[in-house]
Amino acid sequence: MASWIEIGRLSDIPPRGARCVSTPLGRIAVFRTAADELYAMEDRCPHKGGPLSQGIVHGAAVTCPLHNWVFSLETGAALGADEGSVRTFALRQEGEKILMDVDLMASVAAD
Repeated sequence: MASWIEIGRLSDIPPRGARCVSTPLGRIAVFRTAADELYAMEDRCPHKGGPLSQGIVHGAAVTCPLHNWVFSLETGAALGADEGSVRTFALRQEGEKILMDVDLMASVAAD
């Protein structure tokens, strides 16, 4: 059973933007698409460690600000010719509230 904690509000994140949450796993970027969909993933590109939260959000993808690698916000997988992936995390929205599954984070930390 999931244990959800509030990590912010939808209005905290601009459309096509991101905000970061500090967790025991490190910084997690929470993205908001132009269609108000929410996604969460590690805030670190596997290529050169770039802060994905500072990247450009387009559709359901984000482009790393350092070397233009593109990642799916839905799966964390690199798109196009790039290889690698970024860990994603479950979110839920209740009205304005954004919630993250802390049980999932705990199971990831145990891996």
